[in-house]
Amino acid sequence: MVAASRNWRGERLSVGLVPTMGALHAGHLSLIEEACRENAKVVVSIFVNPIQFGPGEDFERYPRDLERDHDVLRKAGIDAVYQPSVEAMYPPGASTRVHVAAVSEGLEGTARPVHFDGVATVVAKLLSAVEPDRAYFGQKDAQQVAVVKRMVRDLDLPVEIRVCPTVREADGLALSSRNAYLNQDERRAAVSLSSALRLAAEAYAKGERRPDRLRQILRARLEAEPLARVEYAELVDVQTFSPPGTLAVLAVRIGATRLIDNHDLSKPFPT
Repeated sequence: MVAASRNWRGERLSVGLVPTMGALHAGHLSLIEEACRENAKVVVSIFVNPIQFGPGEDFERYPRDLERDHDVLRKAGIDAVYQPSVEAMYPPGASTRVHVAAVSEGLEGTARPVHFDGVATVVAKLLSAVEPDRAYFGQKDAQQVAVVKRMVRDLDLPVEIRVCPTVREADGLALSSRNAYLNQDERRAAVSLSSALRLAAEAYAKGERRPDRLRQILRARLEAEPLARVEYAELVDVQTFSPPGTLAVLAVRIGATRLIDNHDLSKPFPT
């Protein structure tokens, strides 16, 4: 991968990277399409990163379908798939972790204590291997985006982080590989996340600025759904992830499946 990327760069060809854990869906394809528009060469990485999963999380059952993923990527016309093994990424004795303070704390950082160290570490290694001009991430994982952008800024990494809008189903549900876990009843219940964000955005558009009231609107809609268990519904700053701010962020369990979503309330909710 390093040799291929350096060869392209030697030919003055720009390189884009789309990091994924596979189980590709339309959200990933939107990132790939943007990368293809902006770069001469596009690499998609597929790596289910074990160190970003904590004990009892879904590492073993995380959706994997490499044959389908490869078919999707061939049709997308990308230039390379970077698919390292766990042993290649974390050889025996590997002990270094990248910790991004402050922005990784709270919310997802509290709920999943090892998660962001794992994310920052694997992204740093992917950037090192691919040496892209640009790397593409989805807004759905908003705190992850904030962590990656802070890491890149703080370490002076020569890459532009491009953030693309969340892709949603027709009923508003944010696309996620974990949606595959939902049964029919849970799938209907999952719409409560986007519905709560839409209601809060409408209230903001009508002049509501009180964080407590906006949080109440989010929670009221979520708690009205019998299958939903709210882990958090907060308003934070989009860059620091500290309150207060206009970014509404949600983590909700629908049955056994944990879903996240977010929306900047200062902007209209997509229709």
